Amino acid sequence: MSKIKEILIKKGLHFNVVDPETKVLDALTIMKTENLSYVVVKLKNQFLGIMSEHDYVQKVKLQGKQSNLLLVKDIMNHDLPIVSYEEDLKRCMVLMNVYKTRYLPVFDEIEFRGILTMNDLMREVMHDEKPIK
Repeated sequence: MSKIKEILIKKGLHFNVVDPETKVLDALTIMKTENLSYVVVKLKNQFLGIMSEHDYVQKVKLQGKQSNLLLVKDIMNHDLPIVSYEEDLKRCMVLMNVYKTRYLPVFDEIEFRGILTMNDLMREVMHDEKPIK
């Protein structure tokens, strides 16, 4: 089994999926409830992108816009690089660094499987390292 697949299985299912027509304020509420920094944006079963705390701060808060009026589709990020289950974890770190993102959508061929986060990668690296004495 691939490392990425193992990571996603450990994470389990999350209920942080929203429709692109969801109000930003409602998406933020889901993020708080799920204790996550992003929501997955899907239309029916098709992955469209994610909306993260960073998107909210940069595209709403700092521009003086109102989160109860904007829709997720207005601020979501849909230009993320995608990875497969078979992607190397080091390559994932490189992609995150190059694209200045904390999130990578994971696909199994054409099927969306989840989001690999920077925190997921850090936990995996720390788990594999020998303890500091």
